[in-house]
Amino acid sequence: MSQFPVLHGLRIHPMFHQLIDEEITPGTSISTDFFFQTLAHLVERYTAEHVKLLQLRDQYQDQIHRWLAPTPNNERPSRSPAETEAFLRQIGYLLPEVETFQIGTSGVDPEIASVAGPQLVVPVNNARYALNAANARWKSLYDAFYGTDVVEDTGPLARGSKFNQARAERVFEEVARLLDRFCPLQQGSHNDIQEIRLESASTPSARLLFLLKDGQTTELIDANQWRGLQKEGDTNRPSAVLLRQNGLHFEIQIDPHHPVGACHQAGIKDVLAEAALTTIQDFEDSVAAVDAEDKVLVYRNWSQLMRGNLSCTFLKEGRKVNRYLASDREYEAPDGVPFSLPGRSLLLARNVGIHMFTDTVTLEDGSEIPEGILDLLVTALAATHDLKGSGALRNSRTGSIYVVKPKMHGPDEVALNIRLFTEVENALDLPPNTLKIGIMDEERRTTVNLKTCIQAAQDRIVFINTGFLDRTGDEIHTSMDAGPMLPKPEIKREPFMTAYEDWNVDVGLECGFPHRAQIGKGMWAMPDEMKAMLETKDDHPRAGANCAWVPSPTGATLHALHYHEVDVFARQEELAGRTRASLADILTPPLLPAGRQLTPSEVQCELENNIQGILGYVVRWIDQGIGCSKIPDIHNTGLMEDRATLRISSQHVANWLYHGIVKTEQVEDTLRQVAAIVDQQNAGDPQYRPMAPNFDNNCAFQAARELIFNGQSVANGYTEPTLHKWRREAKRRSPSKT
Repeated sequence: MSQFPVLHGLRIHPMFHQLIDEEITPGTSISTDFFFQTLAHLVERYTAEHVKLLQLRDQYQDQIHRWLAPTPNNERPSRSPAETEAFLRQIGYLLPEVETFQIGTSGVDPEIASVAGPQLVVPVNNARYALNAANARWKSLYDAFYGTDVVEDTGPLARGSKFNQARAERVFEEVARLLDRFCPLQQGSHNDIQEIRLESASTPSARLLFLLKDGQTTELIDANQWRGLQKEGDTNRPSAVLLRQNGLHFEIQIDPHHPVGACHQAGIKDVLAEAALTTIQDFEDSVAAVDAEDKVLVYRNWSQLMRGNLSCTFLKEGRKVNRYLASDREYEAPDGVPFSLPGRSLLLARNVGIHMFTDTVTLEDGSEIPEGILDLLVTALAATHDLKGSGALRNSRTGSIYVVKPKMHGPDEVALNIRLFTEVENALDLPPNTLKIGIMDEERRTTVNLKTCIQAAQDRIVFINTGFLDRTGDEIHTSMDAGPMLPKPEIKREPFMTAYEDWNVDVGLECGFPHRAQIGKGMWAMPDEMKAMLETKDDHPRAGANCAWVPSPTGATLHALHYHEVDVFARQEELAGRTRASLADILTPPLLPAGRQLTPSEVQCELENNIQGILGYVVRWIDQGIGCSKIPDIHNTGLMEDRATLRISSQHVANWLYHGIVKTEQVEDTLRQVAAIVDQQNAGDPQYRPMAPNFDNNCAFQAARELIFNGQSVANGYTEPTLHKWRREAKRRSPSKT
């Protein structure tokens, strides 16, 4: 510890001090000493408030526990929604609703304020994934259709290691049909195009003409959909044509000499879709960052994203690939005026919640400091490079820094973060409200007080969203004493979930979010099931959400089609007058109905599914530091898992254990049996360390046990305390392998 520099009463990990001193402060007006002076001030002023608010969470949970606890006769009280509401108001959990107001957020980039589209969430500590997501603004529809189950994958159309021309021709047809729907021609179909050409007119604008198979020449029904083009060298021939629908673009790329273009009758080598408009670069649920070494990687990648110089090199199919941030896209408008469009997704940073503390910087006595304070200060300082325009690429074109805050319980916690935002702005000499906030509506106390939460951030707020998994995990933990929960697949169909999803949209619309801020929906969790996603995820824009999470750039490419189909802002106008969703439904937990007896087979099947997800995720988190990955379920269907999915699965088993649906011995046996299955599923991973048969000495297995058996007692059912403890232990035991 003596090697750790001490500044302003803070003991600083040398790696972190070096990062700040050599990589982040240079080029800003902030010195390293002033950075740590500011951090010391924030820690001194706000740590006690963090602790107080965390204690308040525990107090509320204890009061709810005692209110739901069985009577002396061991009878569990049945609490109606009206009784629940009255009780929660009495203890201060549910606050009086504020008067109607409109948010005043300004200086927001159009990707958030005025265009609806997909949103990616990506672990920022993985440079390759971070770059893939940032570059997912423009993606190939041909690749998305050819490489997924959206196009039939059997017989002559089956994917294989070699190029399948029959499949490619089907892709050409399917993409042309999409263009027929979204950018129709006056005559014929995009499938009939033989040539795309320009014809000068007597007006300042050129005309975009389409020559069809039958010799006809036609144009777009709506000529205004043609927004620009790129030309082939010094000729007047288009090499790319830019079309727009609902604020989103398609780019038709023409090159008959390209291997794909040579297969297309009009030489169209690709159709790009404007896909991931925004990306959350995640410091939190999808990241395993338990110490200074991990946090430095998180902060370095974010800093380089803000400078525009993040890059990575990796091997793909045996060849070396270098990846960088994409440049902006250059076009010529129909009237000949050049313009550009952003080449990258607009980036937001998701910092950790107030319940997290870090040893990256400690007090001199070794006490850890609130990690969210450190996240915010580093996030903002690194982003000043973007605001100054010191790099070749820009993120925000309006001079804003976007910070998403998770795991907040009610308006007092929102207000704490807003005060921190103001302090950081003042310290870094940023204009007021440069720092914008996204509120994740994933805890019940935030849901029922959402309007008041928004009011606390009304001049900074740019984002609210719903997240089924964390919200369900919190619901199970909060209502642990109310009774056993339904099987997990049934929970999402319960009235409380529909009401929660609608309530979030209703409140956002009431508070003036349209054309100022995002209303978001949660993740599609099956990255290999793209056909199902394309068939069903239009529910999100139809629900009034102007962004929704997708698991991959390919998912973003396909989900973008829903925003061509649905005019979200018109849909929001339709929804604005409806009656707000039912608070009574929100306050009705998804309990197993009295008298319903689950069969032993149903119980065991649910237990195995939950434990499969827990073990499959935890073993990679603990042993390899992977915070988000595609985990095979018990049926070998790949599901995206992060700490939110872990929270609901571990809480669900803990709930059934608490209420006697499953027994301790049954859980222990299932853990051991499923661990062997997970070992088999990961047998091809050279980095994987099997859990069986040495269960007692395996950190990952013990972490999974603890998540379940301590699930009732851990604060709010959060998984971080257990994961961090066992990940640190795994690194201590085998530092060279983690």
